[in-house]
Amino acid sequence: MSKSDAARHAPGEVDAYLAALPEDVRAALARARCIVREVAPGCTERVSYGVPIFRLGKDLVGLSAQRDHCALHSMSPGLMSAMRAELKGIKVSGATIHFTPEAPLSRELIESIVRARMAELTTA
Repeated sequence: MSKSDAARHAPGEVDAYLAALPEDVRAALARARCIVREVAPGCTERVSYGVPIFRLGKDLVGLSAQRDHCALHSMSPGLMSAMRAELKGIKVSGATIHFTPEAPLSRELIESIVRARMAELTTA
């Protein structure tokens, strides 16, 4: 992928990704998307590798719908390890946090993850 492709801002791709999902999953991911965009208003968004990705120069976080859960991709296994206490009781696989529409991630947790990722990206 070229740098110009990586910087591509295509929110319509994310809209189309969400539109294809069942209503409850769409609503859960749309809520998370809104929170990410509020915390990182300068981010670009697009679908990459089949999932919505938010970028601030580099990949910030991603969202996806899986067969039996939704996911917030933190892009940082180290961050997930550092946030172990905040993530207690939530299924985490590597850098991916699993949740369901019935048990969405809290606004505070999403904000905390996005802010921590922004800090990581500015020091990387």
